[in-house]
Amino acid sequence: MQVVLHAGAAAEVSAAVSWYEEREPALGAAFLGELDRGLAVIAEAPYRWPVWPGARPELGARRFLLARFPYGIAYRVRGQRIIVLAVAHLHRRPGYWKVRQE
Repeated sequence: MQVVLHAGAAAEVSAAVSWYEEREPALGAAFLGELDRGLAVIAEAPYRWPVWPGARPELGARRFLLARFPYGIAYRVRGQRIIVLAVAHLHRRPGYWKVRQE
């Protein structure tokens, strides 16, 4: 399956990588590695992960939690595409991304 990042999700990834790199060299790369692993797991079985709690049913957003970092990948499946709506920090502004479309 093709994985496509919403522009907002791409900006979130960039901001998170920068923030982690400022704290500790190579931590941003570790974040990217964990994110890439998560996206690969999602692509293998996108319906395996639960619906994001509180998301509108018509949005169809699912949630994958990163193991090492406090982030969740919010995504939806459309045909042969996985659209990543957000790479959301789990302790800040919950649900801000739920208005995003493809």
